[in-house]
Amino acid sequence: MTTETAGRRARRPSGGAGSLLEVAVGEFITRGYDATSMEDLSRAAGITKSSFYHHFAGKEALLRAALERALSGLFGLLDESGATTGTPLARLRHIVGGQVALLQRDLPYVTLLLRVRGNTESERWALERRRAFDAQIAALVREAVEAGEIRQGVEPALAARLLSGLVNSVVEWYRPGRPGAATLPEDVTRAVFEGILPAAG
Repeated sequence: MTTETAGRRARRPSGGAGSLLEVAVGEFITRGYDATSMEDLSRAAGITKSSFYHHFAGKEALLRAALERALSGLFGLLDESGATTGTPLARLRHIVGGQVALLQRDLPYVTLLLRVRGNTESERWALERRRAFDAQIAALVREAVEAGEIRQGVEPALAARLLSGLVNSVVEWYRPGRPGAATLPEDVTRAVFEGILPAAG
């Protein structure tokens, strides 16, 4: 199953704004945002364009709503108790596990977020928000280095990008319902922070 197919899984229109947004996300992933027209969206939802406009001002409004959903989940992780209390490393582990869980829960929305390239105002806004998130992760890595929990010499900004890249790569192969899905956040966190090689004995 392709990522495009995974994006289409969300499409179960029932007439409300939420289900129309799910349809739009599926179409944006499959066709690409620029190539998707309001005609495509109304056809996929089985409604008229005027009915779509009743809920959303247009294609850009749909994109913004979808990106806001993904980003609100991402930044919400930073406010959880596990991300605000404890050692820097414990907080970092909590955030990484939370990112994987968010990806599992909102796979189409996160997939769309990771595909934006800055061609529209909403995309540029989303990229700026992603950079702000990465900056907070880099600051937390720096705290962990200073606390002696991460080895000296690790460059925080690079480590934040690598952590982000590893977590985001899950989008390319994760599919709901596959074996191991229930423990995926813990498994990814363990691999990130404890490695995949056996401890030297």
